[in-house]
Amino acid sequence: MSTSKNTLLRELPNVHESLQFLSASEQLADIPLKRLKFCTRFYLDRLRQTLLTGKGAIGTPSTKKQILDELTVFIRRYHQPHFKQVINGTGIIIHTNLGRSLLPVSVLDTLVSLNKGYCNLELDLETGKRGSRYQHVESILCELTGAEASLVVNNNAAAVFLVLNTLAKDKEVIVSRGQLVEIGGSFRIPDIMDRSGAKLIEVGTTNRTHYHDYQQAITSETGLLLRVHCSNYRIIGFTSDVSAKELAQLGTTHGISVMEDLGSGCFVDLSQYGLTKEPLVQEVVASGIDIVTFSGDKLLGGPQAGIIVGKKTLIDRIKKNPLNRMLRIDKFTLAALESILRLYLDETHALKEIPTLAMITAPEEAVRSRAVHFIETYVTQMQDHCQLDLLPTFSQVGGGAVPEQNLPSWAVAVRPIKLRTSQLEQRLRQTTVPVLARIEAEQLLIDMRTVADEEMPALAAGLHSALVLDSQ
Repeated sequence: MSTSKNTLLRELPNVHESLQFLSASEQLADIPLKRLKFCTRFYLDRLRQTLLTGKGAIGTPSTKKQILDELTVFIRRYHQPHFKQVINGTGIIIHTNLGRSLLPVSVLDTLVSLNKGYCNLELDLETGKRGSRYQHVESILCELTGAEASLVVNNNAAAVFLVLNTLAKDKEVIVSRGQLVEIGGSFRIPDIMDRSGAKLIEVGTTNRTHYHDYQQAITSETGLLLRVHCSNYRIIGFTSDVSAKELAQLGTTHGISVMEDLGSGCFVDLSQYGLTKEPLVQEVVASGIDIVTFSGDKLLGGPQAGIIVGKKTLIDRIKKNPLNRMLRIDKFTLAALESILRLYLDETHALKEIPTLAMITAPEEAVRSRAVHFIETYVTQMQDHCQLDLLPTFSQVGGGAVPEQNLPSWAVAVRPIKLRTSQLEQRLRQTTVPVLARIEAEQLLIDMRTVADEEMPALAAGLHSALVLDSQ
């Protein structure tokens, strides 16, 4: 071992000595002793291994004072909550990595009110007897969609799995080859079907599937006809498909249930705002499809949930599946979902109050005005460190919905003077309120479609901090 390594190892303080130093630090006054001990042991062990092997993420300070100072910084950062508010400047509205849909303030108020005390989660207040947690959203889901009954589980993958396992276990499920989709996170229809106990029967081709393809595949072993909405891609050109109404009629003729997985799911026709027409849940139900599944946290703009609506006889069977208990939804999500659904009773109100819909339908000029306001308000404190410009750009819906649709938008383009753009992007992710942006043509773009008015001061503070400070 080299002399320098021996010297550095001798400089390592022991745990007791380190804790004495840390206990006197005002920066760490709010951190419990248990956390201080854990972080100290972890840091010193890692630093010792770094010195012995020359490998590791922690650097090699040369004096005991430097070690203790760096330990202080490490503990301060380690103690920060892992969940953080993030400013989304990417322009991707339903950003899966950033939590998908934002909940309205009114929904958050309801959550606080209901969960700071007890609630009637599974109590029938009329009879005083045990009730069903699903009753809180079933009637309003039926009202909004026209379905006979409903069930909600913890996500749409679970909803699809539960339906397949209930209605088609050990039976054949017929689906078009062009609809064997994969959604992010390795959700593949064939894999889900296999795990559910159903047997996949592919019909048609990737780009063309006809009515007779389904018809000819029906046997005594057929348990379900399945349609899957291709929400995250499009097949264009020489194509052919079987409509929901046609497939529903085929199922009725043969006494076979028909299911459609909408994936994203939507109650509002967004084509009136220039977007590609997406099938509405209520339209699919009206077409005669027996079971429809969709997500709560995508175009619906609510919490993560898998929503199942359809014929009462089938929903009742699904509810009785023992797996339903494993996949059931909790009181927080139920309360949030009911609040979101109530907003849809007035479509105009929903478009205004639900952040996902408000961002999607925001006029381009309104986004531009927000970008101009940000530049005019904060350009003075930034001008020595960067150049701020107004730049037209495009936002995306995200969440695997409307994949080919770009929304005209406006961004604040940042050109740092003393930093590389990539350095600025990295620093912004480390600020007190992290900022996510994207780099195009050596400029950092902050798409203002996904930045709320109340987030602008924090955005400016984060940008200034990232530009000015040597490190975060």
